[in-house]
Amino acid sequence: MDEKEKREELPPVNFSMFVLSLNTSALVHLGELPDPQTQEKRKDLALARQTIDILDMLREKTRGNLTREEEKLLDTILYELRMIFLKVSGQ
Repeated sequence: MDEKEKREELPPVNFSMFVLSLNTSALVHLGELPDPQTQEKRKDLALARQTIDILDMLREKTRGNLTREEEKLLDTILYELRMIFLKVSGQ
């Protein structure tokens, strides 16, 4: 399978998928998931904080324009990421 065929198999992007993608990135930066390229778990708290801040900005900028499910997903992810950040940063 070549690169073009792989791209054609990707599911369509929607808001929830975008939020979940950012969640995965934050979890990688928090050292909770291995980096998909190296398979190593490494912490980069600055990048984790930035990704959490991006999710928070999205929540603020989309307030009133999300479905209940999208709102709940975003709120839940933000809460969980913030709790993990506090744990791994020792705060």
